[in-house]
This record gives sequence, C-alpha cells and structure tokens, in this order.
Amino acid sequence: MVKIEGGRKPVFLFQFSEKNVMLDKTKSDKQFAINNELSFQQAQGDLTMIDIDNQHATAIISLFGGQVLSYHPKKQTKDVLFLSDIATRDVGKAFRGGIPICWPWFGNDTSGFGRPAHGFARNLPWKKLNTINNKDGSTSVKLRLTNTEETLAIWPHEFELIIEITVGEQLTVALTTKNNDTRDIVISQALHSYFNVGDISQVSVSGLDEINYLDKLESYLLQQQNGDVVIEQEVDRVYQNAPRAVKLVDKSLNRTINIKSQASNSTVVWNPWQENCAKFSDLSVDDYQHFLCIENANVFEDSVSIAAGESHTLTAIFNVENN
Repeated sequence: MVKIEGGRKPVFLFQFSEKNVMLDKTKSDKQFAINNELSFQQAQGDLTMIDIDNQHATAIISLFGGQVLSYHPKKQTKDVLFLSDIATRDVGKAFRGGIPICWPWFGNDTSGFGRPAHGFARNLPWKKLNTINNKDGSTSVKLRLTNTEETLAIWPHEFELIIEITVGEQLTVALTTKNNDTRDIVISQALHSYFNVGDISQVSVSGLDEINYLDKLESYLLQQQNGDVVIEQEVDRVYQNAPRAVKLVDKSLNRTINIKSQASNSTVVWNPWQENCAKFSDLSVDDYQHFLCIENANVFEDSVSIAAGESHTLTAIFNVENN
C-alpha cells in the first residue's frame, strides 16, 4: 500500500505485496480434488484454475478473483459465458469475461482515494474452503476472502466473503458477506455476468418491460423500459425494483438463458458497443457483438446495510433452454 499526500486528504493507490498475490497453496490441491470430476490446473502467471467436468456440464473457476470463467452445459454447443480471447492472464487484474465479482462497492470509486473501480474482491486471491460432489451429479465449490492490511487501509471493515458455485444442469453462484466488524457496514455489489451471444443484433432481454431504470449514458436519468430490451447502440442501465427473473433470448444461437436472482432488486444491463469496445485493451474491436452483461446486483437504493455479526447472500441462478 502506497500513501501519497495530495490536496487536503490522502490518496491511496491499491497495490499488492508479493505475499498477498501468492495463490492459496497452504493445503494440497489433492485434498480438494474430486476424482474424474474436479481438478486444479496451473495457468499463465502462476494462476490456479479449478476445472470441473461432471455429467451435466464443464466449468472453469479462477482462484484469483473467485471468478467463474466458463460454464458449458453438455447439451449446448456454446459456452453460456463470454471470455475475451485477449483477456489479461496476469495476477492483479480481473479477467474480461465470465462472472467478475464487484464488491464492496459497484462502479467507479468516488472517494478520491484512488481505489479500484468495482471494489477489490475481483482483484485478490481467494482461498479454497470446500468442494462437494452432490447427489444430483452437480459439483459445488466454496471459496473465501477475508480482510487484510491492504483492504483495511482502503475499506476499514472486517469481513468474511464466501462464494459458493454449483455447476450442474444450472449454474448457481451465491455470494455471502458476513460483517465481522463491530459496526454496521453498507455494501453495493454485483455478479457482473458476461453472457456469450451469437450476434448482438439478434438478442433481446424480456422481463423488464415497464421497469424504471437509471441511464448512465444520460447522467443517470430515470427512464422507463418499453417492451423488450434490444441492443442497437451502447447500453449501460441500472434497472430498479427489477423482477427476480429475466430471459436473454438469443435467436442466433437458438437458445434462451434464464437469469434468476435472490436478495437482489436491481439488474444492470451493459454493452459497450463498437466505439467503446475499441478502448478496452482486453477486448477485440468486434467483441461487443458477442456478449451482453446482465448483472444481478445490489446498487444505489438497493445497497445493503449489514449489522455487526450478520450476513447477506446475493444469489444468481442461470439455466439454458433451446428455442
């Protein structure tokens, strides 16, 4: 952690010591491996990946960021999740794609302390807690993140964050925040899911008709959705009091992704479109045609206050059906 005096208040640049970027190797991977179902692989940049291959689906989970990178049901020809071919594979930056975790704040940091956008959970190594072979043939993985000296310096709260990922006929991601501090904490958060689509021009999102949303592209002007959401230009919206279920209909891939949430009343829809896509170093110029972010979230008025010793769980459930 580097502290720089700037103006009337300190500015913090979030950095990682070598000690804190070391991935969890304190317990043997063999302890958590499941024969013919779950294994651990070393990837570029000393990153550890969890590979799952069960009777229902395959999946890849990165211990860095606790991030699901792939979920591919065996009845589908294409992965449900988008992952950029040029996504950064180095420790210190979240992968562009899959399901990054935005926590404990959502969006750009407004504190003036130079904190990372979308919080720090997606930029830190997580520890293995448990792996389970479930009776229905699905596979569950639990990972944990807790406060460190670095996190306390930019967000002065003690916490335990647990993500439980279950890979089966559906993908379930449950993010639990436990407040280990002596005072209340307030968080905003999102499971920033990148969904793989065949052609963005043939995609629509149903279930949000007549729902109010804040339009980031219009300085968060409050607007109302009329009909299904279609993507014809850059879109960056926060739907408020959103329903617990929406559908991503993809005519190009001839499938519908059902997106359900629990303990969330806000849904974010984002696509950068061509001009902005080119600004991202970890996206190809035409990648905007092949993904749509639909995020289960607790943001703005839906932010969550958690009393000392209490917890909150945000859950997203995804399943796919052919059109």
